[in-house]
Amino acid sequence: MLRSQLITPHMRRITLGGHAMAEFPAQQQSAYVKLMFPQTSEQRPVLRTYTIRAQREGEIDIDFALHERSGPATRWARQAQAGDRILLGGPGPRKLINPDADAFLLIGDMTALPAIAVNLERLGNDTRGHAIIEIPSDADMQPLQHPPGLQLHWVVNPTADPSGTTLAAQLSRIPWPTGRVSVWAACEFNSMLRLRQALRQSHQIPRSHLYISSYWQIGQSEDGHKLIKAQDNEKHVA
Repeated sequence: MLRSQLITPHMRRITLGGHAMAEFPAQQQSAYVKLMFPQTSEQRPVLRTYTIRAQREGEIDIDFALHERSGPATRWARQAQAGDRILLGGPGPRKLINPDADAFLLIGDMTALPAIAVNLERLGNDTRGHAIIEIPSDADMQPLQHPPGLQLHWVVNPTADPSGTTLAAQLSRIPWPTGRVSVWAACEFNSMLRLRQALRQSHQIPRSHLYISSYWQIGQSEDGHKLIKAQDNEKHVA
């Protein structure tokens, strides 16, 4: 690990680098990597998935959403210091919004903020649309590079809502853009279910222009969430 910086009260940026980064492919912003967090000698290391927020020669930035109930990843990120080592696997595929559209809609919570930020940076200056981002406090707003015609909506929600209504409620309040709309959404599992239902009921979006995924689930480990997510994907493959 090269550097650690607190970006906002609930997000810490960890910069990873080293000799092994010489073989890491370039231009991997928004791709995912697997980090292996060490445990006690009696426990196996824990694998967690994170998005590459930025990449420079020989180093990458990973932004950690700091949850109030600290799991192994959050505990590591809070305590990490320059010189610490961690195993990294990847990168996996980049998940980018379809650029072939008249307007754009990006939706997510703190866990999706790094990927949303990368997507916003890639959009042209004449882009129009909306980005809806759920954060736990006003202090967690970040300065994001985005086209002037794309409006940011910060939704402050201090406590994770098991009903998953926060983002879907905000979506219902914004005017739907005209023309072909490209949608990118990632968040907590229950929030994803609500958003998917709202998008399918009110708007006809082709699969080519809709990316929607859950990054985590309240009360579940990453392994538990992956199983539930896989079962949900099987039910909605058409």
